[in-house]
Amino acid sequence: MKLVFWDYLIVALYIVLTVFVGLYFKKRAEKSADDFFLGGRSIPWWALGISMVATTFAADTPLAVTELVAQYGIAGNWLWWNMLIGGMFTVFFFARYWRRLNILTDLEFIELRYQGKSAAVLRGFRALYFGVFMNALVIGWVNLAMMGIVKVFFGVPDSLLLPVMFGLMLLVAIYSAVSGLLGVVYTDVFQFFLAIIGCIVLAVIVLNSPEVGGVQGLKADLPAWTFSFFPTTGADVGKGFVISIGTFLALLGVQWWSSWYPGNEPGGGGYIAQRMMSAKNEKHALGATLFFQIAHYALRPWPWIIVALCALKLYPDLAVADKKLGFLYVMRDFLPAGLKGLLLVAFFSAYMSTISTQLNWGTSYIVNDFYLRFWGNHKEKAVLFGRIVTFALMLIALFVTSLMETISGVWQFLIECGAGLGLILIIRWFWGRINAIAEIVATVAPILAYILTHYVFARFDPSWNQGIMQNPKSFFFIVAFTTIAWLLSTWLTKKETFPLPFLERLEGEKEPVFQKVSLWLSSVIFVYSFLFFTGYLILQEWSSLLWAAVLLIASLIVIWLLQKKKIKV
Repeated sequence: MKLVFWDYLIVALYIVLTVFVGLYFKKRAEKSADDFFLGGRSIPWWALGISMVATTFAADTPLAVTELVAQYGIAGNWLWWNMLIGGMFTVFFFARYWRRLNILTDLEFIELRYQGKSAAVLRGFRALYFGVFMNALVIGWVNLAMMGIVKVFFGVPDSLLLPVMFGLMLLVAIYSAVSGLLGVVYTDVFQFFLAIIGCIVLAVIVLNSPEVGGVQGLKADLPAWTFSFFPTTGADVGKGFVISIGTFLALLGVQWWSSWYPGNEPGGGGYIAQRMMSAKNEKHALGATLFFQIAHYALRPWPWIIVALCALKLYPDLAVADKKLGFLYVMRDFLPAGLKGLLLVAFFSAYMSTISTQLNWGTSYIVNDFYLRFWGNHKEKAVLFGRIVTFALMLIALFVTSLMETISGVWQFLIECGAGLGLILIIRWFWGRINAIAEIVATVAPILAYILTHYVFARFDPSWNQGIMQNPKSFFFIVAFTTIAWLLSTWLTKKETFPLPFLERLEGEKEPVFQKVSLWLSSVIFVYSFLFFTGYLILQEWSSLLWAAVLLIASLIVIWLLQKKKIKV
């Protein structure tokens, strides 16, 4: 791809601005572990909400959406659209609680909720398992996508891709280690706007190009099923728009509450919990997560989907494995000089916002939940050790990247290796009988079930390896296996109740459960109707009027319930 002076200048200015923001927050980050990992618990909802959206907008996301649209049409996005249900559940049931607990990481919650050595073991194990192993996998798949982007943009040979990624990760690690969460959040803000503006510009240019011919040109040349927002259920799987009833149930009825997935942990967790705990107060915590759900699912997807549809028309002969590259080919072939630099910066922004969050969040686990917990309470050294760990995690993730081959393989592994864990993460807030041993079992059981399905059962029936979109039986088995395992361990081990310190931390405003459920369900309807209204409007369909009516009714209900709850964000 040919880049000119203005393209390189835009990239250079972006890098300078990123480093400046990191240095600007350096002194505030050095004050304490709270300042380094939680920004002094003083960050406003809008910055936190945008930061969450930016983190989930990785370099691989537009490519993944392009691949889903190519295989299943617009309806293929239900692979991640279904997660809104769990996200909104976190907003109204847990966001304020996470801020009220006044802890540094969500793993610190474990020893507040449970008691004894088993709680300490669970906390330490999770710190290494999620903070290092799972974190490295996430960073690795984001690196893998970025390597493809660098290759297409700059023609970098395969032998030099890892050294290039080392340079990019080093830049991210430097400003993350220097500025702490404050620097990460506020760089996320301008990185997000760069990324989304770039994608909108690309979508407008390619959609209105003579080669595409606008929305009507797309409809004339692409199959009708491509534009369906909802999957058609049936037994004949594999024609793009048709999925089995089991798959639809897995996506809409099971995955949102059962699976641990980075950025969508049931009940809140990971960097989402970190953002909630760093908010100014409980209302800001709720406002941040509410904004995140709206922006993530309703505002952001359409530029990606439009480009993906255009890529289907423009590059119909791409092999299935290369369909995701259609997004990059659109950038290569339709952007004028200068705008290519803007889109390159957009992808850099998406990449860096994700990596910086993953490094800071993973470091918080290693420092707070492993080093300080088991090696002495040396809080005065926490920031220094955090900076060292940031660079160490960077090197581990780079090594893991070198071992990876496909992004989709990592996605499937993460979805299934967290299947069944999600339910206990929700119920532990409400059922005092659950103990730390049950959580240990719930964390390990999916791994054992994954090995059974993919390395034992699949030897006799290859369909066990097809993945949730083609055949969800592996997913269902892992959820059932894990759920039964942790329920049995709960009843077979010593009975426990909620510890008094845990109950004392959660004391405060008591909201009726009915009110929470009403807000949860009406907000889910609001966001989905917003998503569908926008999509049908872009596609010039009369259905947009119907969804506009649903959106209006849902928005009025949500506003009324929020006012009744006296929440202003």
